[in-house]
Amino acid sequence: MSLFAEVPQAAPVAVFKLTADFREDKHPSKVNLGVGAYRTDECQPWVLPVVRKVEQLIANNHSLNHEYLPILGLPEFRASASKIALGEDSPAIKENRVGGVQSLGGTGALRIGAEFLRRWYNGKNNTATPIYVSAPTWENHNAVFSDAGFTDVRPYRYWDAENRGLALAGFLEDLENAPEYSVFLLHACAHNPTGTDPTPDEWKQIAEIMERKKLFAFFDSAYQGFASGDLQKDAWAVRYFVSKGFELFCAQSFSKNFGLYNERVGNLTVVAKDSDNASRILSQMEKIVRTIWSNPPSQGARIVATTLTTPELFAEWKDNVKTMADRVLLMRSQLKAKLQALGTPGTWEHITQQIGMFSFTGLNPNQVGYLIKEKHVYLMASGRINMCGLTTKNLDYVAESIHETVTKIQ
Repeated sequence: MSLFAEVPQAAPVAVFKLTADFREDKHPSKVNLGVGAYRTDECQPWVLPVVRKVEQLIANNHSLNHEYLPILGLPEFRASASKIALGEDSPAIKENRVGGVQSLGGTGALRIGAEFLRRWYNGKNNTATPIYVSAPTWENHNAVFSDAGFTDVRPYRYWDAENRGLALAGFLEDLENAPEYSVFLLHACAHNPTGTDPTPDEWKQIAEIMERKKLFAFFDSAYQGFASGDLQKDAWAVRYFVSKGFELFCAQSFSKNFGLYNERVGNLTVVAKDSDNASRILSQMEKIVRTIWSNPPSQGARIVATTLTTPELFAEWKDNVKTMADRVLLMRSQLKAKLQALGTPGTWEHITQQIGMFSFTGLNPNQVGYLIKEKHVYLMASGRINMCGLTTKNLDYVAESIHETVTKIQ
């Protein structure tokens, strides 16, 4: 009898299981709209040209070595990542009350932030602080905070299924009813999975309640630049909250906007009340990092830091990011136009009203099942599709498949 005989088999992670099923499918017209990564119009991964260039620069720089980085990460990466989030002229940066923690992707940034909040926020080691995540949200959000020890992870209203847009009234009501010092996990832009973001005026209403109710803002910024093609626009919400005097965390991922998925490049930007608070917070985060990954990897961080701190490379990167964002916007407009031309039942305006990599189609689980089984079009059970899985070659087939599904399956 094994010592581990009582260990149950865990359920597979849904998005990776979907990809595995897609790979095993032999149908010639199969389409994968599940994977959360950018694809070209040839449905291939894209290494950004600026990344290729910087990789060569790093390879040819013989002054670099493989010594350990500082525990909190590559200093020039942390500084430049926080500047991208908050803005070059951010008063918080000038007042020396911003710090960064290099992390293993955006997930690592979320986990370090969650671990710190459990230990030091709203009392010491308070596992009962309510953590609010949007309904729906990226499935890892719930697990990250639960695994960090929080026992009260709650949903807040976000998606209005009937109108296929933001449930603003419900969102604001949940903010009003939340206990003081609750933590709200907010998507900085390109909400995953709905692709529906608050407008600037709506963000102002959200911030007003959060400030009055003493609620903590923890932003997840996984798509800056990738969402609209504009770095400033995609960071508007985070910068507005900072301008209102919030102390906050912002988990940043460079997987999507640099295409560095397997390099695991993330940063946790900490905005504190003053430099003394920032210093003490970072000192505790250093202790947390030490026992989790001890020390971060350098390659991805060097690619990002070199790009962000070199004007001509930075300009090239912004152009690369806009190329990706523009392709997504084109696929949105063409899919909506095709569905409308087919006379597909229902409204499809939300496809172009949403933003970023994902679209929340409004398809129900029965319709998703039909698309996968009968049409070999793979998407998440929630109806979320990755717009990057669409190409000029498969768009007609996908639209016709959705039309058939919606017409046949209720």
